[in-house]
Amino acid sequence: MDVPKDQITTLLDHGLYDSAQMLGCFLVSSSSATNAETSPYIKAENLVLLGDSLYGEKEYRRALYAYKQALQLCKIIPKQNSSSRSSLSTSNRSSSPNSMNISAINENEVKFKITLCHCALSENRAALAEMEGIPSKSRTLRMNLTMGKLYRHSRHNRAAVACYKECLRHCPYILEAITALAELSVPAKDIISLFPQTPNRSGRPPFDHFDSSRWLQRYVEAQCCIASNDYKGGLELFTELLQRFPNNVHILLEIAKVEAIIGRNEDAILNFEKARSVDPYIVTYMDEYAMLLKMKSDYSKLNRLVHDLLNIDPTRPEIFVALSVLWERKDERGALAYAEQSLRVDERHIPGYIMKGNLFLSLNRPDAAVTAFRGAQELRPDLRSYQGLVRSYLALSKVKEALYAAREAMKAMPQSAKALKLVGDVHASNSSGREKAKKFYESALRLEPGYLGAALALAELHVAEGRNGDAVSLLERYLKDWADDSLHIKLAQVFAATNLLQEALSHYEAALRINPQNEAAKKGLERLEKQMKGVDPDAPEEDEENEVDDADGEQEEGELL
Repeated sequence: MDVPKDQITTLLDHGLYDSAQMLGCFLVSSSSATNAETSPYIKAENLVLLGDSLYGEKEYRRALYAYKQALQLCKIIPKQNSSSRSSLSTSNRSSSPNSMNISAINENEVKFKITLCHCALSENRAALAEMEGIPSKSRTLRMNLTMGKLYRHSRHNRAAVACYKECLRHCPYILEAITALAELSVPAKDIISLFPQTPNRSGRPPFDHFDSSRWLQRYVEAQCCIASNDYKGGLELFTELLQRFPNNVHILLEIAKVEAIIGRNEDAILNFEKARSVDPYIVTYMDEYAMLLKMKSDYSKLNRLVHDLLNIDPTRPEIFVALSVLWERKDERGALAYAEQSLRVDERHIPGYIMKGNLFLSLNRPDAAVTAFRGAQELRPDLRSYQGLVRSYLALSKVKEALYAAREAMKAMPQSAKALKLVGDVHASNSSGREKAKKFYESALRLEPGYLGAALALAELHVAEGRNGDAVSLLERYLKDWADDSLHIKLAQVFAATNLLQEALSHYEAALRINPQNEAAKKGLERLEKQMKGVDPDAPEEDEENEVDDADGEQEEGELL
């Protein structure tokens, strides 16, 4: 042999894929390899090694071609060799495309390598077709997990559940399989029942002992709570886990994500910051953190976050959503392009759909916003997708559809004050439904007395019906317990509308003391100062008029020239 195979294997084992693929070219083109009398089995082995090196170099299309050629050659190998080949183990090397025992070709392993190439190229249908050609009894743990993901992507949920369950029967610690089953509506008790109960070396079943199993069962229960929109129950269980595993980055991020969804923004920000202090290079859920910083108008932190993320890994979908959040204030169309790019990187990235929907609403394209929020909902319905749908339908004056979406949220989250408020928002959009809206807002506040969103909505309703005194009383009552800038802004707006300008001024200033970056407070204060000077705040500025005149003058000069 002109080129020793064991040298390529050594290069692959050490991750030297560039050298391996160059040497692989020599291997498959050597005179002995191309000889008509050379066994197709040897040629197939050579092509698999070349494919492994190309996969390591991320040249997936070339690797795919090499693997398929190898598989074609396997089909013409005499049948008497097939039984010995299928029985040979590939335990000396892992089942990744970068490794294969050169003494044997397992066709199922080659098919799996082809699958991984298709996955890397986002060709999920072709990947699934390849996986279905591998007999179920021959599938490894990694094969079953990959197949579960592919079935889920193609919306074959029942088949996906079967694959994920098979994974947990072999290893209960595959946390992504647990999360996937929870999101596919498998009850916690059914997931826990999959955990193997065979005795270990000490003669004790591994999952009936308190210390070894309780945390994993709690994790299952927490994920099932979150998936069923029982955010309160999920947070309690995750908090319990955090006490046992302090500074656990994964748990901190899960807690922060849920807090962001239910509107506990300050708590979410603190937990995201704690996770980053433990691991400053984390990217997971950082787009959620970016959205919170934007809502808080903390643009200096948002700028630093995006800068850090770009230096960590500029290819992740979270980075593009964070860029979209940053650009929203400057250029909404540019921000939309970033949100769309996040979905091109990962078509199942929910924050990308949420961001896209919100941007379409800002651009006055509620019909497109509906499509974006529906995309998020199909992947995993949560409060934000319901809120987006309600806002979009109301912008389209489709009150019936908005009410249906709000009621769906209420059914999915019967103990959620936010869902009750959504129904109230739909009724409040019509003057004839304000009494119903009031009842829903009051019910939301009884369920969650600290829910400022419902308090602000109820105050808005009082103002709409001319009960400014009731609005002021309500907001001042909440200010005694919650020093929140949004309460001060709403009070300032009510006072300004009733011409109590000094009181309005003090509340705008109080809002800016709490959050100096609050854009609504800055604009409100600027408007109020004009009112106090006796200037119409809606009249165009003199500078603006001059700018228009100058522009006209320049146009005339251009025509003369």
